[in-house]
Amino acid sequence: MAQDLLKIENLHAWYGESHVLHGVNLTVREGEVVSLLGRNGAGRTTTLRAIVGLTGRRTGSIQVRGQEAIKLPPHKVARLGVGYCPEERGIFASLSAEENLMLPPVVGEGGMSVDEIYEMFPNLKERAASPGTRLSGGEQQMLAVARILRTGARLLLLDEISEGLAPVIVQKLAEMIRKLKARGYTIVLVEQNFRFAAPLADRFYVMEHGKIVREFAQDQLQDNQSMLQEYLGV
Repeated sequence: MAQDLLKIENLHAWYGESHVLHGVNLTVREGEVVSLLGRNGAGRTTTLRAIVGLTGRRTGSIQVRGQEAIKLPPHKVARLGVGYCPEERGIFASLSAEENLMLPPVVGEGGMSVDEIYEMFPNLKERAASPGTRLSGGEQQMLAVARILRTGARLLLLDEISEGLAPVIVQKLAEMIRKLKARGYTIVLVEQNFRFAAPLADRFYVMEHGKIVREFAQDQLQDNQSMLQEYLGV
C-alpha cells in the first residue's frame, strides 16, 4: 500500500468571522489522483487554500509526509513539496510566458527541467516570448500548471483547471494529468466538470457545507450515480 502523502484530520477553517470548513477528514496516498466533488460553496477550494495556509484561522491537523503543517506559513508549506494552482491562474501580464515559467523558486529536488516542460506543453515552447496575457485561456492554464512542475513540488493541488476552456484543451489537460500520474506525482483535483474528473481520479470525496459527506473509489463510481445526482446534480 502506498503511504499517505497528505493526511487531514478535523480541519476547521475561517475567513474572518465566517466558519467555512467544519471538521474535514481526508487522506491522499502517494501517487494517487483524488478529486474533491461538490457544488459551489461546498468548501472544496477552501480546503486547498487551507492546506497551503491561505485561509484565516485554521485548527485541526494537516500532515504532509508525516510533518504537521497546520501552523506553517505558505512558503514553508511549499518547501514540503506542495504546489497550488489556483483557479485565477495568476499569470503576470508584463512578463513573457517563459519569464512567468521561471518566476517561482525551486523548493525541492526533482523538478522538471524547462526542456521537459516544453516537451509536455509544446504550445508553451512556441509562445515562450509572448506576453503572458497574449496567451489563450488554455495556454495560460498550461503555464500555471507548468510553473509548479519546475519547483520540485510532488503534491499538486489543482483548482478548476478545466473551467471555461474548449473541449480540445480540456482533453489535453486530462492527458497531462495522466502523464503526471505516470511520473509519480500526487494530485488533488477540485473540479466542477465531473466528466473531466471522473475518469482521472482513483478516489473521490464529496463535500457539502464544509464537510466530507461521502468517499468512494473509482471502481465504485457506477454504484454511486444516484448519490452524485443528489449532491451534484450530475
